[in-house]
Amino acid sequence: MKIKKKDKVLILSGNYKGNKGFIKKVFPKRRKAIVNGINIVKKHIKPELKNPKGKIVEKESPIHLSNLKKISDKSK
Repeated sequence: MKIKKKDKVLILSGNYKGNKGFIKKVFPKRRKAIVNGINIVKKHIKPELKNPKGKIVEKESPIHLSNLKKISDKSK
């Protein structure tokens, strides 16, 4: 696997095509990675004792490695 944490990547396909970001976390067995600020989804949290109302949280979702391209620092 050529992509590691803190690498700068370019998104090749999907809603965020053409955007750039840094890798936050990599899942090698699933062949996916989380890119900082890209592929944000809303997750609904059920009400519980700590949070009686519940809430909606925005978080980053993993992207398949085939949709990412590593960018060198020289090409900006």
